[in-house]
Amino acid sequence: MEYEEPLFFTVMQYADAADRDVVDMVSGNPDWGAPDGISEGLHDYADTGGDQFQYPPSAGLRELRERIAERRGVATERVIVTNGGGMANTLGMARALERFDGSEVLMADPVYPYYPGKAEMLGGVQRFVPVDETGTLNPADVRAAASDETACIVVNTPNNPTGAVYGEETMRELLAVAEDHDAMLVSDEVYDHFDFTGAFTSALSFDSEHVVVTNSFSKTYAITGFRVGYAVLPERDAPAARTRNMLTNVATSRPAQAAVLEALRTTDASYHEANRERLRERVETFTAALDRAGAEYTTPDGAFYVLARFPDYPGTMANAKRLIDEAGVAGMPGEAFGDARSDWLRFALVSPRVETAAERLIDFF
Repeated sequence: MEYEEPLFFTVMQYADAADRDVVDMVSGNPDWGAPDGISEGLHDYADTGGDQFQYPPSAGLRELRERIAERRGVATERVIVTNGGGMANTLGMARALERFDGSEVLMADPVYPYYPGKAEMLGGVQRFVPVDETGTLNPADVRAAASDETACIVVNTPNNPTGAVYGEETMRELLAVAEDHDAMLVSDEVYDHFDFTGAFTSALSFDSEHVVVTNSFSKTYAITGFRVGYAVLPERDAPAARTRNMLTNVATSRPAQAAVLEALRTTDASYHEANRERLRERVETFTAALDRAGAEYTTPDGAFYVLARFPDYPGTMANAKRLIDEAGVAGMPGEAFGDARSDWLRFALVSPRVETAAERLIDFF
């Protein structure tokens, strides 16, 4: 899967340039606002001055790493704070390709397109495993695809773009495949607060030297512009990843880390539940419209994306642009996520105008 052109930005720029009103359902930028702790943390940080405006530790503020480690049930030294979840994934995939003999990176199809882009950038060989009819990556299919050349298995749960949530048995079996083939399971869990089923199981639930878990506060706290993520690596791999992070980024933004730390201190579970309830309502509204439009679609168990297939309307870039021009709705073409769902379109339900988009799709189709 080639990644020469950032298709997300292509679609967003096309929508911005449209000569009509467009409902943006392209990128996963939450619209509901950050918890109060974020702005409070920024204000408090702004008043510190002096040495607090200088370089933070390269691996992240110690107190932030300690709080993450406590929540995840791991040693603090295993946690590295990164420039968003994207850098955390880069660290995990890079370490897998460095540590193990193989060069293959196994990924789901459809796939978040940055994963294959990173695999190629790091010198890995892309290998794709189609999801099953529910949108889940079947461990048996992963096992069948794995070989002595497999160094890394990348999973995302809750999943973008399918909305699948991987339960305990699925995660256990995926880890077993990684262990049996002396590979690393890199589990991107950035949507862990957007599980509607209660079935989500973190890969950190299992004690293994073959697991890297990545996450980010971008979606959790609706702060995609802050770029604060983290990776949890095995003890033996954390030092090498810290060095790579230092050489690549030097450090992650100190004021953004301070804001996240305050939000972790002060934000309770009601913030996350309110966001899940908001998304449940949007899923219901949007899928009801898809029924009326005669579409086939996925009902997400987690995250906030819906894949839809409309009769005689494949998910090409040309059709995504036509939907912008003629319906006033911007979604991502399915072909951007691989071959398995290339005739579908993906819509992000992180807009207060989901009902407007739904009505426009009904009218269009």
